[in-house]
Amino acid sequence: MSLWVIWIVVGILLLIGEIFTPGFVLACFGIACFVSGLFAALSFGIRVQFIVFSLVTLLVFFRIRPMMLKYLHKSGSKLKTNVDALVGKKGMVVEKIDPNAETGRIVVGGENWRGVSEDNIVVEKGTKIIVKRVEGTKLFVTVDEPVETA
Repeated sequence: MSLWVIWIVVGILLLIGEIFTPGFVLACFGIACFVSGLFAALSFGIRVQFIVFSLVTLLVFFRIRPMMLKYLHKSGSKLKTNVDALVGKKGMVVEKIDPNAETGRIVVGGENWRGVSEDNIVVEKGTKIIVKRVEGTKLFVTVDEPVETA
């Protein structure tokens, strides 16, 4: 088997491995393998191929990788996860929120939480709410649709 074929096969395997690992690291080596395979196909010696492999790996790792990470993960810092994702969500009171009795349960996203009124008011069962903040297992809420009194 020719040396350039080995470089290409290893490059393909590294790119396949990149699918299962984050960070665009294996892809740096894979791209360097392709370039080294080109040099092998042009009948350059093994020493030149390894030098090209090393230089291309460094070039891709320090120049192209940061651009790829920025492009691929541009919205990653804005993505809210875990309890931070609950802020701003709407839900419903399933047990009356009473600040004096320290009672109240709400359902947000299908999950039952301890609800506390942000405005320190009583919120009746069935009232729609919006989550304003999270502290531990308590969701601090405000009324989404004010109840009209006649």
